[in-house]
Amino acid sequence: MENETKSQKMKSRLAYSFRAFGHDAFFTTLSTYFIMFVTSQLFTKSDGAQGARMIGIITMIIFILRFVELAIDPLIGNAIDNTQSRWGHFKPWIVVGGTVGSVVLAILFTNMGGLNTANPILYLIIFAILYITMDVFYSFKDVGFWSMIPAISFDSVEREKTATYARVGSTLGANIVAIVVMPLVGLFSVESNHGQGDARGWFAFGLIIALVSWISALAVGLWTRENDSQLRKNKEKTTMRDVFKVLGRNDQLMWLSLMYGLYTSGIAITNALEFYYFTYILGKPKEFTYLGFINAVIGIIAVVAFPPLAKKFSRRKVFFLSIIVMLVGMALFTVAGQSLALVLIAAGLFYVPQPLIFLVVLMILSDSVEYGQLKFGNRDESLTLSVRPLLDKMGGAIANGIVGLTAVMAGMTAGATASDVTGHGQLVFKLMMFGLPTLMVLAGTYIFFKKVTLDETEHAEIVKQLEQTWHEHLDSGVAPADLQAASVATTDFLVPVSGTLQPLDQVNERTFASGQMGPGFAIKPADGEVHAPFSGTVEATFPTRHAIGLRSDNGILALIHVGIGTIMMDGTGFVQYVNRGDHVEAGQELIEFWAPAIQQAGHDDTVMVVIANPEKLTDLTFDPTSGEVVHGDQIAQLRLKD
Repeated sequence: MENETKSQKMKSRLAYSFRAFGHDAFFTTLSTYFIMFVTSQLFTKSDGAQGARMIGIITMIIFILRFVELAIDPLIGNAIDNTQSRWGHFKPWIVVGGTVGSVVLAILFTNMGGLNTANPILYLIIFAILYITMDVFYSFKDVGFWSMIPAISFDSVEREKTATYARVGSTLGANIVAIVVMPLVGLFSVESNHGQGDARGWFAFGLIIALVSWISALAVGLWTRENDSQLRKNKEKTTMRDVFKVLGRNDQLMWLSLMYGLYTSGIAITNALEFYYFTYILGKPKEFTYLGFINAVIGIIAVVAFPPLAKKFSRRKVFFLSIIVMLVGMALFTVAGQSLALVLIAAGLFYVPQPLIFLVVLMILSDSVEYGQLKFGNRDESLTLSVRPLLDKMGGAIANGIVGLTAVMAGMTAGATASDVTGHGQLVFKLMMFGLPTLMVLAGTYIFFKKVTLDETEHAEIVKQLEQTWHEHLDSGVAPADLQAASVATTDFLVPVSGTLQPLDQVNERTFASGQMGPGFAIKPADGEVHAPFSGTVEATFPTRHAIGLRSDNGILALIHVGIGTIMMDGTGFVQYVNRGDHVEAGQELIEFWAPAIQQAGHDDTVMVVIANPEKLTDLTFDPTSGEVVHGDQIAQLRLKD
């Protein structure tokens, strides 16, 4: 049975990773290469000015519809949360969204039977309907897919492994398209067209990406399983008013969002125009495959390198160093001209920082959850984390509009080749590919420098303050019936960690030693296992996984805190086996920590255990107070006051 469980977990991880691969391959094709098809293949030179006007209108339709779709994303999230089916909340939308999106993508990579020139108005109407349909269903599968990790497993270790597999699949999917686009287009094209291929080749490319995306959606439907639980039942519906209220009052979230919106729009423009550079400046579209290989390797290396870099230099320094490297790459790209070697070096330097900056933003975005929780008393986790994909979509919408406009202005449309692009066209192209994005990235960097102050140290202080107040809203949370039961029942308080007992006032942590956190005891641990001291509910968890707050079945509140200064470790060396809202049994393992990691980081691994509502107890005596103990030993018998 154990082997079957492990097999199922591995199958689920691989299916989820493959879906991430197909999902990002679809997104990259839609945001980067579809506009290339529109500008270079949908019309011919003979269509002349009419073709250019149609390209401009199509580009504007895409731009407007992407922004319309952004406005309904929160409603899509609510629809998913409130979906009830035998297959769960998420899988139906992933499969249906993947199916509809794939079919429409394949259709969009055609001229709809010549309708684009035979009846342009009808083509534009059908195009708009198909595009918004595809975009909405894409959002359903996008939100459903990335929201699914908590539903796959309640085990935080399994979640981390699944997320890691997904991130690798996502990185490969986003970059593999650049590797295969021209080989596939060339393979299925009848006419080479100076290496650009023809409409038939581009349709084959779009169809293959659509099939991969659809099959990956089916893989999630067949080989993953949502764990249903009362913990996942949606209790409240989020409205648009709630979204803007949450985003508007969290100043760090707002400044970070503004910075990232500028940054991601700028790099999306340059990334989307790289293919045009290879096609219309270098005149070597087939060599674009080399850049795809380079970026795929760089992407994986950068993701792996981020944790040690952030630890050595801090996230803020990693951000600024990354921006410098990016700007150097942009400057070199600007003067690379016809040199393929310089272009590849410049493009590589431009791409290296992108995964690092993405992870810096993601970490600060995650930290802003606790920032908002401390400031306003509400933990708006889902809404906060929804900001990043929203901004990425906005950046893609802006990039699509700019790319279409640039292609028309630079004369890179309707069968044009590198020899057809004039010096003026090249100047316009370079201003849009390098000048505008540089200004946007610099503006975002300035905002980050001046306004985004939330770093690892401030976040650690925020978490520390949350530890001190974690129980305040819970004292009134025990129902009258529970209080009545508590008056006739006692709670056996068990030792949560094996080791050596010591008085709490002797620990080297002022807030605990002074009794500010409540009465309790400390243990110098003999191993790294933390167990539940009683049966009850997990009321508080922390992103650093170094502490946990519990409420017993009769209302006693207890905090178990592992180590002194371990907040600064950001969860390294800690594994959490339960989540907020879980009901646990006495003796159940809650957290596992690795003492050598704590010691290597220069911290004390002493475990502190306190009672957060001692005023509600008739008596609070711990016995024994010293000596060796084993988890599960009784150290107190507690009773609530009548």
